[in-house]
Amino acid sequence: MKELLRTNNPVRLSWVQALLNDSGIDSLVLDHHTSLVEGNIGAIPRRLMVADDDFTRARALLATAGETGP
Repeated sequence: MKELLRTNNPVRLSWVQALLNDSGIDSLVLDHHTSLVEGNIGAIPRRLMVADDDFTRARALLATAGETGP
């Protein structure tokens, strides 16, 4: 798995996940529970991971949509 995106913004994270899902790319959010425990002060951002095989296609999809990586 490779990190595609790191953010504290839950709306951005949800939007990128939906974009990936619509294109058939599975993703996994890491550090979700840790960021909730620390009180959402922004110290621990959530990481969006994709499979190694999907990484290049996912980066291209985000670039087309105007999103940047980590």
